[in-house]
Amino acid sequence: MTTHPSDRDDRRDSRPDDGDGDDKLTDPAAALALVQRQQAALERDQLGGIPVILLVWGVAWLVGFGALWSGYAGGNPWFQVPLTVAGIVFAVFLVAAMGISAWIGMRLNRGVRGPSNFSGAVYGIAWPIVGFGAWLMGVALARNGMDSELQSLFFPAIFALVAGVMYVMGAAIWRSLDQLVLGLIILVAGTVAPFFGAPTNNLVMAVLGGGAFLIAGLVMHINLQRGRRA
Repeated sequence: MTTHPSDRDDRRDSRPDDGDGDDKLTDPAAALALVQRQQAALERDQLGGIPVILLVWGVAWLVGFGALWSGYAGGNPWFQVPLTVAGIVFAVFLVAAMGISAWIGMRLNRGVRGPSNFSGAVYGIAWPIVGFGAWLMGVALARNGMDSELQSLFFPAIFALVAGVMYVMGAAIWRSLDQLVLGLIILVAGTVAPFFGAPTNNLVMAVLGGGAFLIAGLVMHINLQRGRRA
């Protein structure tokens, strides 16, 4: 059977187009780049609430530990507040910061299923649980003879160690260098502050700890905004 040349041309023209469009869809490098961009966008969205947590803790530490510093004789040289009032202010700001951190932490991975969602939920719930446990430890020590001067050194230090460890763990979960640096600074503050004695230890916590929170929150917010624009 003889095939006419025009029939061969028709069959050749009817074959699928192997142009650049298909090459882009099947190019492994392009597909990998797309996946990486989507992953980076998802990670930025998951980290969006962290700067708020940092700023909340920064305010809580500045005001709370500043109040404690102002509640002891020999502390704030400009004014002094009743120690009871200072303790209430510290407790209110600390509890508020833990509650806000828990709420935001549990929402960080909202809508995301799998191990990442589980990690975010556990991280958020751990804040109030660990903080309350640290407070109970101090209460137990006080009931077993720890005097008020040692209490004024213990409570700020233990809460700093709790916060530092939590942010180091957050850095591991979300691969955040900002949180890692902050966590290490907070751990240093909690370890070093007791060596200054009371009430100066509270000033160290307010300035070094609270300042580190505020700076870290602003830096992380700026970095996330730059990532979104890029």
